[in-house]
Amino acid sequence: MSGVEGLFDDALRARAHAHLAVFERRSVPLDGRRPAAVAVVLLPDERGQACFLMTRRSKTLRAHAGQWALPGGGIDAGESPEAAVRRELREETGLALGPDSVLGMLDDYPTRSGFIITPVIMWSGEAGELAANPAEVAGLYRVPLADLERPGVPRLVTIPESERPVIQLPLLGSLIHAPTAAVVYQMREVVLHGRPTRVDHLEQPVWAWR
Repeated sequence: MSGVEGLFDDALRARAHAHLAVFERRSVPLDGRRPAAVAVVLLPDERGQACFLMTRRSKTLRAHAGQWALPGGGIDAGESPEAAVRRELREETGLALGPDSVLGMLDDYPTRSGFIITPVIMWSGEAGELAANPAEVAGLYRVPLADLERPGVPRLVTIPESERPVIQLPLLGSLIHAPTAAVVYQMREVVLHGRPTRVDHLEQPVWAWR
């Protein structure tokens, strides 16, 4: 993705919407696990470059402190994934988006820690000001979609604890791991390229299994 393809414009939204409209997403039964949802928000930076929104979790959180993440959290009883991510997005980042911001959803991703995560693709038409909630978020980052097209993205590595490949995304001067890495990679494949790539076989690092 380079040149005009890196712009945040109506053509990108139309392409994303068209790809999601024909994508046959897979849902996963809870089977005692907890439902959660994350927002993959497409938005521009100050240069009009197409980006997605990432967070760094606060180091004071009880679970997964300091990790890279997408905005989101648990789905309340009677709440839809779309409503949950809009609520969590507002609480974590100050970004208030309406129901019409939702472009579609990707496959559910079951985590080792007992969640079924539903990724919701959202469109934020303006760069706007973001405000991290310090109780939950240590930092907010606009990651250019073009960074997902660099050589070496993604990386797949093996670990002795699992037969499944561990996915890593070298972004933001760090390594992003599953479940976030799996969701972002599927977003690249489905939303940007229209490829129905599945990611539920991609493993998390051992330290994220708790």
